[in-house]
Amino acid sequence: MEKLRVGIIGCGGIANGKHMPALRSQADKADMVAFCDIVVERAEKAAKEFGAPGAKVYENYRELLEDGSIDVVHVCTPNRSHCEITVAALEAGKHVMCEKPMAKTAADAQKMLDAARKTGKKLTIGYQNRCRPDSLLMKKAVDAGALGDIYFAKAHAIRRRAVPTWGVFLNEYEQGGGPLIDIGTHALDLTLWMMDNYKPKAVLGSTFKKLGNQTETGNAWGDWDPKEFTVEDSAFGFVTMENGATIILESSWALNTLDVREAQTTLCGTLGGADMADGLRFNKVEWGKQCVQKPDLNGGGVAFFDGASSGDPAEVECAQWLNAVLNDKTPLVLPEQALVVTQILEAIYTSAKTGKAVYFE
Repeated sequence: MEKLRVGIIGCGGIANGKHMPALRSQADKADMVAFCDIVVERAEKAAKEFGAPGAKVYENYRELLEDGSIDVVHVCTPNRSHCEITVAALEAGKHVMCEKPMAKTAADAQKMLDAARKTGKKLTIGYQNRCRPDSLLMKKAVDAGALGDIYFAKAHAIRRRAVPTWGVFLNEYEQGGGPLIDIGTHALDLTLWMMDNYKPKAVLGSTFKKLGNQTETGNAWGDWDPKEFTVEDSAFGFVTMENGATIILESSWALNTLDVREAQTTLCGTLGGADMADGLRFNKVEWGKQCVQKPDLNGGGVAFFDGASSGDPAEVECAQWLNAVLNDKTPLVLPEQALVVTQILEAIYTSAKTGKAVYFE
């Protein structure tokens, strides 16, 4: 099997922490042959650590895209540039894995989807939490009808004091927002995917900047700089779908609560419910009695995608993505799905600013 040639655009935290190690775990399927970053030293370091022999280094992503031998590009840049780079890569004939969220705005996300459809190239978004063992088993149960009609859900992305103080996380211009667009996006993606419901009707949202001006914060990664904290510290959304189903989305980097949950979903259906509060739990009524089931996620039985030797979500995500490209299959995360996530997030921000609900036509 001829291996795919992959280019990395953006060699910062998410590339080093997720994308490049995951691609290295799939060395039988792909080689990383090109690295680009506006800080060229980062690209040089990445090429040295992760690159195939002779890997090239670029400061301008357009020069990387001119290499016709590159099959796949991973976009690992700040949210603001996702659209520009992804569209250019697709138009250059590359398949694209773009880190979440799909884009800073819904309009940009739509441009990305349009480019993928026009070029016929594959586009997926980095929602690796779908690939966790608990997520895969929950999805299997939902698809088998174990919960019945799911009419209420919660998307959880709550940190107590864990504000990322590096990179551009606190920069609204670069990122489009704070915890809602950063980690709320994962929880919302999980929830919509579980429900297989991508038809929102109305969204009401609230955002808060209540703690960003504090000092001596007890933050997990050290105190943040209040002058740089230009995004919300928490955000909440109430989403109704066309079929009447309702989703409550909660997200925070800093919130005075002990109920901390991240990248989790709670599902309530007519036949049962499920949540991820303590591993994975299913609840139902059986023989007239309330029952709770807790599957042993360490005991096997969760089917990983071909080529993923471990349960690491990033490796599972990478394996299924490369298999999709190599075998002309549909990737797990569709751009159409990721677009709806971005539309809902944008609607929450819009509603919070206007004080009015946002309605979808």
